Amino acid sequence: MYSPDDVSWVKSSLSSTNNECVEVARSTGGPVFVRDSKDPAGPVLAFAPGEWRAFLAGVRNAEFDV
Repeated sequence: MYSPDDVSWVKSSLSSTNNECVEVARSTGGPVFVRDSKDPAGPVLAFAPGEWRAFLAGVRNAEFDV
């Protein structure tokens, strides 16, 4: 089983110094985990790889811009 405790977390190099960031961890062959960098012991979201790719495509295409 895949666990967010067994992965390496990364934060974007574009993150600012105000600590309002998320961290992402990819498991080999499993879900993509996302958590709040200010609360690493808090809740973790898990996305199927295809869901994560669709989300990133939406971000790149400005689908979430207000």
